[in-house]
Amino acid sequence: MPSTSRDDLARARAASERTPAHLMRTALDVFAEVAGELAGLGDAFVAAGHEIALVGGPVRDAFLGRAITDLDLTTSARPEESERILARWGDATWDIGRAFGTIGARRGDVVVEVTTYRSETYDPASRKPEVAYGDTLEGDLVRRDFRVNAMAVRLPDLTFVDPCGGLADLAEGVLRTPSTPERSFTDDPLRMMRAARFSAQLGFDVAPEVMTAMSALADRLAIVSAERVQAELVKTLLAPNPRRGIELLVETGLAAVVLPELPAMQLEIDEHHRHKDVYAHSLTVLDQAIDLETGPDGPVPGPDLVLRLAALLHDIGKPATRRNEPGGRVSFHHHEIVGAKLARKRLKALAFDKATVSDVSELIALHLRFHGYGDAGWTDSAVRRYVTDAGPLLERLHRLTRADCTTRNRRKADRLSHAYDDLEERIAALAEAESLAALRPALDGREIMAVLGLRPGPEVGEAYRYLMELRLDEGELSREDAEARLRAWWAERG
Repeated sequence: MPSTSRDDLARARAASERTPAHLMRTALDVFAEVAGELAGLGDAFVAAGHEIALVGGPVRDAFLGRAITDLDLTTSARPEESERILARWGDATWDIGRAFGTIGARRGDVVVEVTTYRSETYDPASRKPEVAYGDTLEGDLVRRDFRVNAMAVRLPDLTFVDPCGGLADLAEGVLRTPSTPERSFTDDPLRMMRAARFSAQLGFDVAPEVMTAMSALADRLAIVSAERVQAELVKTLLAPNPRRGIELLVETGLAAVVLPELPAMQLEIDEHHRHKDVYAHSLTVLDQAIDLETGPDGPVPGPDLVLRLAALLHDIGKPATRRNEPGGRVSFHHHEIVGAKLARKRLKALAFDKATVSDVSELIALHLRFHGYGDAGWTDSAVRRYVTDAGPLLERLHRLTRADCTTRNRRKADRLSHAYDDLEERIAALAEAESLAALRPALDGREIMAVLGLRPGPEVGEAYRYLMELRLDEGELSREDAEARLRAWWAERG
């Protein structure tokens, strides 16, 4: 299982504290609190002749001492029966998940989702799971993705049910499947991506037999819809340590199916010969970008999906632009432009929303703009253009650019850091003096038409762009100066 040194010590300490007895003590208070929140619900299902149990992630998280954000329950009742019981218990119900046997309900601030015992399997030619209802809690649990998620607590008596040994795996910090991994991943190939997600979220290792099955069945992931793949990838990237999950996806061949640009970078040595490969560099940039995220009141609150995607993908244009230069050097001219196009295409294929696709690709296109600032020195005009081109992405661009410095040469790293400090100080000074956050010409479109006697049309856009160029090159102009320059420009055009 791939891992990084940054969290090895913390993981070892956590593992030493995770004995089954310790985990059970940790969970008792949580289960008691949950029982209070679900007061009457267990009794209502039992009175109707059905079983009901808290299951999966909430049970796992209770043992780990993590906050429970979702109350997932499973029951022997069919969906229509669950809906009737929940309607009497709660203030509102919904059946958006009925096709999968799930009914949701809310009572005050407590929200639950109750799913009928089930199994999910895939037809080899299908992209959607087929749902079959089961008859027992144990049967439902053994069909789940991993043993640590195959534990339940029956309501209302809080009986712990663990037919697959999930508590032992939780104590060991390892991911194993309830059935053979080959059968589990054949039934639902997306479980292979969940292995990467849980590794990134929980810091758990993946059992060797599970990794072997992931590698053997990686191609089967192609039958899963782009939306479901994207959802797992996002959860992996937003986890505390996404690098663990990404490394697992690449090592098992899953990334070659869903994000082939990542493993492609393993073959490239960067132009400065600083890194074993561009892929390893990109993972380091991801780590460093995460370290630069801010708290909730800062400009880039973490976890920030756009920044993390941009950091991971910022160099994917290098394989396509690699050139051998005289003297044995390697160049990747314009890889940022090519990379932005590749990122846009891949993120669209993964069904990301338009705003995310646009922001990530724009950051990749801009990530090299800073280089050369310390040597050549920028005019105020160049600084204004940098701010204008970055727009609302400026704070993320600051962090991506800083994270992209992974040289082991301390002197060079310090020089780049000081140069970027200087750029940020100049941006702040210009922003205070010139309102860079609202950078615009002295005249708007209506005023341009009034000055030049124009009707709406392309000439107004040309005039606006001319004034914008003046604003960027010379800073703020008074209204009178702007009008005079505009009339002179218009006269020269004839």
